[in-house]
Parts: sequence; structure tokens; C-alpha cells
Amino acid sequence: MLKKVINGIFAGILISIGGAVYLACDNKYVGSLLFTVALVCICYQGYSLYTGKICYIPEKHGKEEFSVLLTGLLGNVIATTACGYALAYAILKLREAGFNACTLKLQQEMPQTFIRAFFCGILIFLAVDIFKNHKTPLGIILCIPVFILSGFEHSVADMFYFAVSGMVSLRAFVFIWIVILGNSLGGMLFPLLSILGGKKDAEQKS
Repeated sequence: MLKKVINGIFAGILISIGGAVYLACDNKYVGSLLFTVALVCICYQGYSLYTGKICYIPEKHGKEEFSVLLTGLLGNVIATTACGYALAYAILKLREAGFNACTLKLQQEMPQTFIRAFFCGILIFLAVDIFKNHKTPLGIILCIPVFILSGFEHSVADMFYFAVSGMVSLRAFVFIWIVILGNSLGGMLFPLLSILGGKKDAEQKS
């Protein structure tokens, strides 16, 4: 179990680095492209990122898969929180940028946040699945900037942004859980539809 948590911590550190470079860039297009370093490294290293792991729960949902998912999420939370506070202390520009970004996030209505997170989940699934099936980072390099520039919400990245901003409140806590829910359902959409389509095809053939 400790190894699973540590794999989640590794992923959380990388997402924090991606979030930091995005906040540090004055040009959001450059920042969104540089953010992809996080998921590229996570995929090649096999680290445990919640938003990537949740996508495959419809296919494999045994005790081991849920254990990896939840311990990985715990590691993601630990790392993004620690990295956020550390970088806020070390680089004041990041704290200010994070505060401005999170202030805007908390102005969203809950359904808006959920929809943004849902579509982010779809793109995360595509990025990870293209890498998994074709061993190319192309899906990551394209899908990640698309979700960032579209204003979609990524739960683990948002954990970092709120930590670096120093904004701790009940509203921020609820916001994160709405994003986790949206990411989860969006990430599982294509796998669920594929399973449903496969069952229908099998029924038609029989």
C-alpha cells in the first residue's frame, strides 16, 4: 500500500511542476503546452494519477483496481498540497497567480464546474488511452493544452492551484470534490460506451 501511495505522490509532484510552469508563464498558450511535461512523464514512468486511473474502472473494477485508485488519489493530494505550499513560499509570483486563478474558479456555479470537469475527464482519457495503445505522447501533447485553454477543470491540478494560492475554505473543498466527480464521470464515458457498444454487437451477432 505504501508503494501505491508513493506512486501517487510522484504523479502529484509532476502535476505540481506542470501547474507551476503554467502559472509562471505570461503566455497561456506556451504554459499550456509546457504543462504536458507532467502527464508525459507520468505515463512513461507509470505513476498513479487519479484522473488517468479512474478511466479504466469500467473495464477492471476489482479490489486491487480500487486500491490503486484510492491510494493513488491520497498520494496526489499529499504531493500537490505539500508542493503548493512549498512553491508559494519559494516563488511569490506563483502564489499571486494561483490566488487570481482560484478566485475566478470559485465564482463558477456548481453545475458549470461539473461540466468543465466532465469534458476535462474525456480529454484525459483520450490522452492516456492513445499513449497506452499507441505508445506515443501525441495525444497528451494535443489533449492537455486543449483542456487547459478551453477552461476545463482538472482535479489534481486544481488541488495544487488552491494549495499554492493559500485559499483554504469549505467552498474550495466542495469545488475540488465536484471536479473529482466530473473528471471521474467524464473519464469513464468513452470506456462505458465502448463496453455498451461491444455488448450490443455481441447480441446482434448471436
